[in-house]
Amino acid sequence: MGQVINLAVVLSLSLCFCLLPDTASAQLKRNYYANICPNVENIVRGAVAKKFSQTFVTVPATIRLFFHDCVVQGCDASVIITSSGGNTAEKDHPDNLSLAGDGFDTVIKAKEAVDAVPSCRNKVSCADILAMATRDAIALAGGPSYAVELGRLDGLSSTAASVNGKLPQPFFNLNQLNSLFAAHGLNQADMIALSAAHTVGFSHCSKFANRINNFSRQNPVDPTLNRAYASQLQQMCPRNVDPRIAINMDPNTPTKFDNVYYQNLQQGKGMFTSDQVLFTDQRSKPTVNAWATNSQAFQQAFVTAITKLGRVGVKTGKNGNIRRNCAAFN
Repeated sequence: MGQVINLAVVLSLSLCFCLLPDTASAQLKRNYYANICPNVENIVRGAVAKKFSQTFVTVPATIRLFFHDCVVQGCDASVIITSSGGNTAEKDHPDNLSLAGDGFDTVIKAKEAVDAVPSCRNKVSCADILAMATRDAIALAGGPSYAVELGRLDGLSSTAASVNGKLPQPFFNLNQLNSLFAAHGLNQADMIALSAAHTVGFSHCSKFANRINNFSRQNPVDPTLNRAYASQLQQMCPRNVDPRIAINMDPNTPTKFDNVYYQNLQQGKGMFTSDQVLFTDQRSKPTVNAWATNSQAFQQAFVTAITKLGRVGVKTGKNGNIRRNCAAFN
């Protein structure tokens, strides 16, 4: 999904961060591979569709992998690197251990399909394949399809330490969410739009157990949680539940990428505190209400937000390369 320092520092930092995504995206363009690997988007789309036909988890796993990659060191496929030797990679940070293997597998299978074409071999970055696969996964689940900007290189470093404090937590309030997203040039509307990826997500019980068991002395259950929904969650997540059990985050249309996520928030059915706060906080509530009733407006906002996300921290020139194996440095 940072704390406020003094105003001068915040302003100078926000200025830097706002400039970074734009300068980084300068070389990104929609038809980047037109003369390199002209059929790359169809090849990736085919590989994602094949993986999707095997398991729906392909969708939430790939979307989440893209987000977790971009907000840590930028969209450079560093989250896919496997730990080796003395290096503990991003994917082995505690916040990334719940990334589903199907997301990694989607990118690796798509990379294999691209590299099976001799003229495309080692010409397309893993970072770009992840960006395309994310778009294709969203479309397969009924979400918007959109043109993906391409031209990213793969990152040259991946450390677990770099993940610290970079990912939104399920207990975050609106200020914490806005602060984290603003560090990447993303505004409140972008944050609310990207949160809707939870419409196809799933979560382990431990991530929201505090809301259904020990919320406070006065209220064992979070009072912002719909009572019937809380009872449902308590049944699915008893106190000594198997930690591997995962629950759909959208109780109504869990396999459809849609604006029902916002309708759920209106009914007190946001699984995380960081979901429900989008409706309970008066600053974000009007956006939730607008998108709950206007699917087209939501989809347009989502495409804008995920395109901006895809420009974060892009590697170019000597700062990156094209990996032969997405899970290992060249």
